[in-house]
Formats: sequence, structure tokens, C-alpha cells
Amino acid sequence: MYGNHLKKYLDDLAGKLPAPGGGSAAAMSAALGSALISMVLNFTVGKPKYAEYESQLKKCLDKSEKLRLEFLHLVDLDVTAYSSKDLRKSMDVPLMVCRLCFEAIDICPLILGKSNQNLISDVAVAAVLLESAFFSAYVNVDINLKYLNDPELAKGIRKELDEKGKVVRKIRQQMEVKVGKIIRG
Repeated sequence: MYGNHLKKYLDDLAGKLPAPGGGSAAAMSAALGSALISMVLNFTVGKPKYAEYESQLKKCLDKSEKLRLEFLHLVDLDVTAYSSKDLRKSMDVPLMVCRLCFEAIDICPLILGKSNQNLISDVAVAAVLLESAFFSAYVNVDINLKYLNDPELAKGIRKELDEKGKVVRKIRQQMEVKVGKIIRG
């Protein structure tokens, strides 16, 4: 059922086409991570067991859904930007993916322990996907910065993404450790 649209995207990604490419794939990974966060929250909101967290969880769900839709938009926008041959546009899309991954992964520690415990592995998977998307998009930012040949711009963006990358990696590691302890006992 879902496979037809996904198959078309993956066929295009695998094919001998200029786009979609790595930037689009990074955005798709981020969309998957956000979708998993939303799934966990949709299975939690409204459950009496988690009522004390209801307000916070609803805010997290609103945020994850906005991010999921934005990532989906960026999947297509990356193809458009790449096709435009405008290096700045080609850099801006993965840069936005990085920035939004930073926002999205921050939801994971907020919901762990406050959401449906049967889905804790999905919180960890979301964090892994968002970390992967962040660093995948960063590679695309980096290559475009190289070709833009603007050392000041490159320095500022790399500084921002290096700092965000440390936080993203730390959150993913925390999720892996905490979820692992819960699963293994």
C-alpha cells in the first residue's frame, strides 16, 4: 500500500538521475524520525496512565508533526534546489534539515519515561534516524560550502553545526543507553 510511492522515490534515488540525492535522503530520514516520535505520542496522549504529562506531550506532538511535514517538504525542496544549480539554495536546504533535526531530536528526552513504555524502542530509533539525518545533511552543507568559496560564511555555519552536532550525538547516545537499560532491565 505505502510501498508504491516509496518505491517511486527509491527508484528515482537509485536511478541515474541528478536528483533526488543525499540531501533529499537526509530529509527523508529526518521525516521518518519525526514520524516515529509522533507515533509514540499518538499512542500516549489521552491515556489515563500518562495524564500528568498530557499538556507537555500534546505540545511535543504538535512540534513533531510540524517538523515531520517540514522535513517532507524539504525532501522535494532539495530536488528543486539541486535542479536550480544555485549553490546557495542547494546549501540552504540541508542546512535547514540540520537545524530542524536539532529541534526534533530534542523531543526524545522529553518524552522518554513519560510516554507509552511499549514504544520506547521507537524513541531510540527516532533518535538514531535524526542523528543520521543531521550528519547526512551536514555533509551536503559542507560540499556546497566548499564550492561557494566564502570562508566567512563557511566558518560561521560550520561552527554552528559542529556545536549542534555535539548535542545531537549526545542525545542519541543518551537515548541508546537509557532505552537499552529499560529493555534489558
